Amino acid sequence: MNEFTRNHYVPQWYQYRFIPPARKENKFYYLDLKPETRVSSGGQRYTRKALLRWGPPLCFVQDDLYTTQFGSWKSTEIEEKFFGPIDDEGKRAVDFFGNFEYSGDVNGNLMPLLRYMNLQKLRTPKGLAHFASLTGSTGKNELLMLMQELQRMYCAIWTECVWSIADASESETKFIISDHPVTVYNMGCFPGSRYCQGFSDPDVRMTGTHTLFPLSLDKSLILTNLSWLRDPYGDPLKPRPNPDLFRGAIMKWTDIQTGRMLSDEEVNEINFIIKSRAYRYIAAAEKEWLYPEDKFPRGRWDQLGDGYLLFPDPRTASFGGQFIAGWEDVRSFASDEYGRTPGQPGYRSKEVDERKWQCFHAFRGEFARVFGPKRRGTCFEIGGRQITQDSDEFHKITLAYEKQKPKNAHRRKRRRR
Repeated sequence: MNEFTRNHYVPQWYQYRFIPPARKENKFYYLDLKPETRVSSGGQRYTRKALLRWGPPLCFVQDDLYTTQFGSWKSTEIEEKFFGPIDDEGKRAVDFFGNFEYSGDVNGNLMPLLRYMNLQKLRTPKGLAHFASLTGSTGKNELLMLMQELQRMYCAIWTECVWSIADASESETKFIISDHPVTVYNMGCFPGSRYCQGFSDPDVRMTGTHTLFPLSLDKSLILTNLSWLRDPYGDPLKPRPNPDLFRGAIMKWTDIQTGRMLSDEEVNEINFIIKSRAYRYIAAAEKEWLYPEDKFPRGRWDQLGDGYLLFPDPRTASFGGQFIAGWEDVRSFASDEYGRTPGQPGYRSKEVDERKWQCFHAFRGEFARVFGPKRRGTCFEIGGRQITQDSDEFHKITLAYEKQKPKNAHRRKRRRR
């Protein structure tokens, strides 16, 4: 067996980002959530050991997962020539965003990260099975070819999300990884729902879906649909505006939120989501991190973090987003924040914008009441400054907006931390 038939669906370089640099032994606590039952040579049935002490070479790997076969001829070109360059670019991009600075080469790393995330979501055993059900692929060869063609499938949707990089460096618990690292969470899709059965995942285009991607032991990228941040009082299962996957998209990277420091309870809640959405395996640098459900008061799926766990701070986000560009040859282009262009249904709809404006500002007020004037995330403001705390005047005005939310906007009661 050559090196290209041993397929790591979670690359080894990514796995090593979750092992502390000072660790003498580069091994995980590797938990099999569905240990197999086997029959010994003597005819006795036994269950394989669930908890293993393995390093990245043995974790998240499957033989011939990406090998195509035509008659008796086998090809490993997908592993060798397709995933090789993707992983090289992805490694640099993950490292860049794991140590994100606004002065860095965002444009040079954005698409490599998005493409890597897209393929990481598709290339796992769970992802491939879900992808097969979406595309109706009838065979492995066809499925793997489609995966290459649709390597930017989710990129437009993710580009238009609100980006937040959360930090666990002040928490004793760090992030774990799973056999499906690009994890999606929707408060309306609890693990036993039809959206989460077997290999299925909630659609990233559902307005209430967050995409969660750990970057290292201490950092995690969280992508939130803009429509959900603007109206978290609506239906989380409703499609976001302009849900078309295959189109261009524009991102204002200075709006990426940083500086949110997670508590130990919040890190365990995120790890609980990762574990709940894994298909079979999870791994952690410490054994106790594999059991996040033991570390926080168990509540309903939609009440994690009192319902605020994965939200960016709405006070740091803006309500604008229209993009207009012109060229010397008189050509021009315009789109709104959801990628809709003039003439497209919903483009800059005043009726929709009025409700969104009310709900967005009401949610700002709710955040101000629950978390106080200190913001949970900052972004690059004009002049390079970053607002970490609201002034007394701004805080007072923001609090007042909560009372102005539409009468038909309801949100489950949450306890204050």
